[in-house]
Amino acid sequence: MKLSAPIYQLKRRAKLMARDKKIPLHTALDRIARDEGFARWSLLSARVATGMATSDMLSRLSDGDLLLLGARPGHGKTLLGLQLLLDAVRDGRRGVFFTLEYTEQETRERIRALEGETSAISAALEIATSDDICADYIIRYLGDASRGTVAVIDYLQILDQQRNKPELSEQIGTLQEFARKTGTILAFISQIDRSYDPETSPLPDMKDIRLPNRVDLGFFSKACFLHEGKAQFRALT
Repeated sequence: MKLSAPIYQLKRRAKLMARDKKIPLHTALDRIARDEGFARWSLLSARVATGMATSDMLSRLSDGDLLLLGARPGHGKTLLGLQLLLDAVRDGRRGVFFTLEYTEQETRERIRALEGETSAISAALEIATSDDICADYIIRYLGDASRGTVAVIDYLQILDQQRNKPELSEQIGTLQEFARKTGTILAFISQIDRSYDPETSPLPDMKDIRLPNRVDLGFFSKACFLHEGKAQFRALT
């Protein structure tokens, strides 16, 4: 969906509205978002960030990469992961979404927000929603995957939430070895810690990754961070 103006102009419009109508800024932002066809401002900014981040992301990933997709809630990290998969399928690759967070129906609804009505591209995207998702499950599922396959895992911090699953650090190490061996690209949606302050830094960084359980972030080779319609992609190694 094309915006009527750049996002910085929409923000300026919201600030003027908040001042003139004496309403909270977040209320004005949501009104502007609804005028643009979005239910609230966070969805508008997430969609903008997704478009910025995915414009050339797939071409910047190499076989065997482990990618980290980080943002606070409502800033587009799930949409970004799904858009990456749709781009992969459009490029003739296999795309798989492993989610411990959403049902298949909920995931399809988010895909429709990106693609519109169901298309051959979105229908070809595989969605795995089992509660058993962990490193071993992912490796079994992708056992016959060809090089260049892209998989998104939703999300990093809950891969080891069940006590019968290996520790998170062990799982990521196992998945890194699998990715390098098979040429599969694995992207992990990640939470950002609540201590992140956008007034200090406009975008989160590796230091802001929420880590309730220990994991070596050196396993990841690429990262993309989102916040308020901004996005930054970077190589880590």
